[in-house]
Amino acid sequence: MKILAIDYGKKRTGIAETDDLQLIASPLTTVDTSRLWDFLKKYLEENRVETLVVGEPLREDGTYNEIEKDIRAFLKRFAKAYPHIRIEREDERFTSKMAVRAMVEGGVPKKKRRNKALTDKVSAALILQDYLNRRG
Repeated sequence: MKILAIDYGKKRTGIAETDDLQLIASPLTTVDTSRLWDFLKKYLEENRVETLVVGEPLREDGTYNEIEKDIRAFLKRFAKAYPHIRIEREDERFTSKMAVRAMVEGGVPKKKRRNKALTDKVSAALILQDYLNRRG
């Protein structure tokens, strides 16, 4: 079974997944948040998912970013629609900066790094990798 992670945003949501052995986090895609439910329905029909990891948008001082209200509404709906999938949260502070740094170090050209959709799915993969590292 896989673990799926999302970096939820007002406009776009980055999505990452593990392999079936849950060893490697990989960027999957970015979807318009307005189409997230369509994507999840199709993905969850085609893949066995054990856990959904959702980024927790904390500020440096530990308070929540304003998007948290939207995320909580999403999580409530998700839990109702997919009660068999465990939901976990993972601190997402600095993941966008880390995503850009990883792309620079990986040799991704500057023009591609400006693509926010690429940053969002790499951020989701970093959230997922942090979760995998934390759970050991």
